[in-house]
Amino acid sequence: MKKLISAPYLLWMAVFIIVPLLMVAYFAFTGSEGGFTLDNLAAVSQYTNVFIRSIWLAAIATVICLIISYPLALILARMDKSYQSTVLMIVMLPMWMNFLLGTYAWMTILGNNGLINMFLGQLHIEPFKMLNTPGAVVLGMVYNYLPYMILPLYTVIAKIDTSIVEAAQDLGCNGSKVLWRVIVPLSVPGIMSGITMVFVPAISTFIISRMLGGGSNLLIGDLIEMQFLGNSYNPNLGAAISLVLMVIILLIMTILNQFDNDEGRVLI
Repeated sequence: MKKLISAPYLLWMAVFIIVPLLMVAYFAFTGSEGGFTLDNLAAVSQYTNVFIRSIWLAAIATVICLIISYPLALILARMDKSYQSTVLMIVMLPMWMNFLLGTYAWMTILGNNGLINMFLGQLHIEPFKMLNTPGAVVLGMVYNYLPYMILPLYTVIAKIDTSIVEAAQDLGCNGSKVLWRVIVPLSVPGIMSGITMVFVPAISTFIISRMLGGGSNLLIGDLIEMQFLGNSYNPNLGAAISLVLMVIILLIMTILNQFDNDEGRVLI
């Protein structure tokens, strides 16, 4: 009976996960004529600067999302139940909005003739170049992926037993000690989930970097798209870049998971 129930899920995995991964691996290790080659993987090394830039910008966006999301999730988890659903809906609004529409809105805000520079002009301040910069790309990542950090943090923090917090207070812990020695250690699973849900799409994004970076801030996602859809059509190289990106993400996630080994250990 269990095998019958799991059959649709296993079929889904085979068709939409395993088969695409095998196809990526096949194209990465074959040439245009179909023969085995390592030239595609060797050619990836010339894009080292793109990988470094992508990892750096994605890491910055992830850290900013964590810094913003943790206090928001903490406040949301301790908020009166009658207000939680309304605030959660506000948090999730960007997820319901069209991805391109939100990014276009930021182009309007950050442009040389955008809302911010128009306001600065009213104050007789010279306009700033905000669009087509790495900062604009990071801002776009934070805006689009912030809910993916808030929701797992809120879910974990809301489930923390309040009696543990009360016990820490009874043992003499003040507010900051309760936060850093009780709540933060117990919320590590939510932190790790949030980092994964933000970092992985951020490092592989291409729409945000193209629209807010103006093409001058090439990321891995842009590079892969160029190989499959651009003028320099080379699916074998694109597959090799995708394979290297998957390996990098797996390595980073493996390192991060090491911090989750002490899950649930209260430091008092």
